[in-house]
Amino acid sequence: MGSCPFAIALIAAGQSSTITGTLAGQIVMEGYLNLRIQPWIRRLVTRLIAIVPALLTIQIAGEESTGKLLVFSQVILSLQLGFAIIPLIHFVSDRTKMGEFVIPVYVRVLAWLSAIIIVSLNGRLVFQQIQDWMNSPDIPQGVIQFVVIPIVFLAVVLLFYTTFAPLIQRDRSAPEPVPHGDFKEILKSDLKPNSYQRIAIAVDFSSAVHKTISHALSQGGLGAEYLLIHVVESPGAFLFGKDVSDFEAIRDKQNLEQYAHNLRELGYSVNTALGYGKPKFAIAEKTKNFNADLLVMGAHGHHTLKDLFLGTTISGVRHLVTIPVLIVR
Repeated sequence: MGSCPFAIALIAAGQSSTITGTLAGQIVMEGYLNLRIQPWIRRLVTRLIAIVPALLTIQIAGEESTGKLLVFSQVILSLQLGFAIIPLIHFVSDRTKMGEFVIPVYVRVLAWLSAIIIVSLNGRLVFQQIQDWMNSPDIPQGVIQFVVIPIVFLAVVLLFYTTFAPLIQRDRSAPEPVPHGDFKEILKSDLKPNSYQRIAIAVDFSSAVHKTISHALSQGGLGAEYLLIHVVESPGAFLFGKDVSDFEAIRDKQNLEQYAHNLRELGYSVNTALGYGKPKFAIAEKTKNFNADLLVMGAHGHHTLKDLFLGTTISGVRHLVTIPVLIVR
């Protein structure tokens, strides 16, 4: 019965530390690095980092090794305290960041004393452990000299940098990063009429193709040049590329030329380009080769499971091109 409360306590402690690590990672990435990723990816990564080492240890060394792993994890956490406490002391001691909430001098002194004690004890622990390993015949000396000692040296350098760099750079004024940038006034000179001269149009021959082409033509008028892009996605197209001559490729080429001929009769300057394989790469390549200054694409409107099975072309394309992308639905 005594092991049951201990197991519950371990589960609660694990959940607490994992949640804390997830929230801390989110705050650091979004607040300091200005890096935002999807929450489920962040949760997945933090859970894997927490669970995978334990699973591998149990699988390789057996269940009896879990006790040693638990102690080892606490030692690692202790060694990391200096890298967490020292930046925290610098942060809460900076009046420009904390304002009226800056810690008083006596708290600052106590905090630095605590940090010095923790770092000293950890340094002594590491030194003794390296000595034990060097005196042990079971540990290869090459591993200690070329792996352990360089890692310890880099950790010491990083700790010194973390400690003294903020003291040296404190007077340097740097703009605080904000998640989405600062307000910038829009000037009248910035408001220019559409000047698109080369417009690429991704067509898929769906029911929305007329709306997509119509929006594209309204952006450039009769004075612009247009490129109709379609991507053949048959198995043969993925395998043979432009050398494919199956029924789908032949029909797609005919349809594309018919749309181009139709628009030319209306007075528009239109060219065509047929891609093969993955749509996002083919569309981006044809758009760049055309030197387009605008890309117009039609959206299917599906999401969630359909995105998982059918793919998301628009999201991939907009990361591969450097021009504006107009999405028509």
